[in-house]
Amino acid sequence: MSKIRVLVTDDSAFMRKVISDILSTDPEIEVIDRAKNGLECIEKCKELAPDVLTLDIEMPVMNGLDALEKLMNECPVPIVMLSSLTKEGAEATIHALELGAFDFVTKPSGPISLDIHKVGDRLIERVKAAAASKVRLKKQISRVVKPVSSESKAAPASPVIRTKIPSSPAVMRSQVGGKARLVVLGTSTGGPKALQSVLTAIPANFPAPIAIVQHMPAGFTKSLANRLDSLCQIRVTEVVDGEYLENGTAYIAPGGFHFEVRQVNGRLQAYLHQEEPRGGHRPSVDILFESVSQLTNVDKWAIIMTGMGNDGTKGLKRMKELDRVTSIVEDESSCVVYGMPRAAIQAGLADNVAPLEKIPELLCKLLH
Repeated sequence: MSKIRVLVTDDSAFMRKVISDILSTDPEIEVIDRAKNGLECIEKCKELAPDVLTLDIEMPVMNGLDALEKLMNECPVPIVMLSSLTKEGAEATIHALELGAFDFVTKPSGPISLDIHKVGDRLIERVKAAAASKVRLKKQISRVVKPVSSESKAAPASPVIRTKIPSSPAVMRSQVGGKARLVVLGTSTGGPKALQSVLTAIPANFPAPIAIVQHMPAGFTKSLANRLDSLCQIRVTEVVDGEYLENGTAYIAPGGFHFEVRQVNGRLQAYLHQEEPRGGHRPSVDILFESVSQLTNVDKWAIIMTGMGNDGTKGLKRMKELDRVTSIVEDESSCVVYGMPRAAIQAGLADNVAPLEKIPELLCKLLH
């Protein structure tokens, strides 16, 4: 089996060496070269055709964002960004994900992190996942995500939705009986761009709140929410503990906190806590879904989109055991990583399977 060929890019000679050394500890990875800025990265990428490259954001001559945009247009390749934990670093990282970066790893202590080994396992994991998704990622990066106009919403799309659910009595009751409604959504790798695709196509008068878990470290979910809020017709916010959930608003779990939904005096309320990670994740999709399984007199819809692993499957199973819920799972054809959706489908929990661009239309149809 051939090794994963990686090009490492960082303006610090120290960081280039340490990152290379970390990656080289895995027998499946080979660091084929290093670049000291974005311009050199592009030249070497064209010459060497690596399977994956790591790319720092802050560099002289040409920074990581400019290099990323140029690479996506000229020689697409799965890219793992290395980001700082500053507010500016978080905003730049969200922009990088929009431009087509596969995922990111945070430097623990700034641009030159002497303790970069702390995230070594995550870096190796992300590089391997990026290599595995190489073909699918190339399909994704050609898709420019923009807010969807009313004309484009009305236009028929070519992908076909596979569904086995007839008209839901629960949906009809929610229209005439005044029951609360709630949409819950879980996603991971590839999620920021997928969320942008879905949420920008949701109308402002959407008749339910949307509770979201996106696997992301603390400090990044606020920037993600702000960016999505600037693009969407609905309101998008990083959820606050104790906040009541309102229709037409998407609530993103803050990195480092689990997000549950509870009922208080008949209203849906956010509850955040920092109990142990579930399956390595905090926030956890399973914990959100399991909390929603306990809600009564609420019509529920659950969505699982692109991501590594199987987070969300146990929670969705619990929801279906305790109450009626209609699920939508992203089709393999549009996933950056077909892990979380595949787990839900293999467990027999997918009521609807749809490509990313059809999920908003399907969701609105189910709710109306």
